Amino acid sequence: MLIIKSRIFYKIGISIFLFLKLRWRDLFKFLLAKPKTKIPNHNHTQNIFTEENRALVSIVQGDDIYTMLKEGLELLGGLERLDIKEKSVLIKPNIVNRYPSPANTNPLVIKHLIKILHEHGVSKVFVGDMSAIFALPTKKNAIKSGIWEAIHEEKMTFVPFEEYGWVEVDIPHGRHVKKAIVSEFIYSVDGVINVPVIKTHSYAHYTISLKNFIGAVHPQQRPYFIAPDFWDEIIAELNVAYTPHLNILDGTKIFIKGGPTKGKIATPNLIVITGDRIAADVVGLSVIRSFGGWEKLKTMDVWKQRQIKRAIELHLGISSPSELKIVSKCLGADKSDFDKLLQKIHHNLNETN
Repeated sequence: MLIIKSRIFYKIGISIFLFLKLRWRDLFKFLLAKPKTKIPNHNHTQNIFTEENRALVSIVQGDDIYTMLKEGLELLGGLERLDIKEKSVLIKPNIVNRYPSPANTNPLVIKHLIKILHEHGVSKVFVGDMSAIFALPTKKNAIKSGIWEAIHEEKMTFVPFEEYGWVEVDIPHGRHVKKAIVSEFIYSVDGVINVPVIKTHSYAHYTISLKNFIGAVHPQQRPYFIAPDFWDEIIAELNVAYTPHLNILDGTKIFIKGGPTKGKIATPNLIVITGDRIAADVVGLSVIRSFGGWEKLKTMDVWKQRQIKRAIELHLGISSPSELKIVSKCLGADKSDFDKLLQKIHHNLNETN
């Protein structure tokens, strides 16, 4: 897919699109909306899901998503470690457009996660995201993709970020971004759980944990508006604005080529959980590569991907395979296939080109 290098092209093009579609409210917010306030302190939280100074990553394979989520959390020491009883939690899925999984997070992953949070005494659950600009509004995409049908009867509040306010956050040491304009909900809840899909991306090569945060930043800060040649670095720098308390990767269905809307699909039937964003992305990348992957990802080991390299420079998580420990369980029928997949994942994590 052709990537146009001029950010002015994108700004003019999207403005014309919104104007012709008579989407005045979206056009106003795209061009003129300003953050409500400035947040001087970044929402950094320490990864508590560790063992002997290594980030734990649980990988569970199976068919029952509720049981897979429960088992994956137990392998990390339990959701109790987050101390979220009687507190508020924001679930940040991937709702980029109107298409079904794996273009968006599997609705059942969101549904069962809401249930588990309530079982652990969470007082208020929010589910929030902002779709791609051309695909807005987010609520419409939640309905068309099947997410709304799965979760609307659950005890939660759906939050399309474009309908709420924004705050400004400094990005120390940013090369391309000096500040981030972030949804106010990131800073108004007690905990954030990041729930991306494992998938490839035609522009950014892949989109997992780090890239999923772009749905929580203002439309003016989409990477193609800042520096189209530096998508990956901008994604990492914007992540300085917040730290999720937990990352739950939807690996039930994944794109291994193309994406983020359409592409070649594999069905690993995995749930991957970790408190570390870099660990999440390198394991997710290793899963993609284990299914043949894409030339854009196969020619470079996971630790040398540009998003990962810049995230490591910014100290957003672990920096080498020695700082990561995988704990796993197969709940499916064929343990031998799962063991072979794990071997491939470990190989991809430790491979150096």
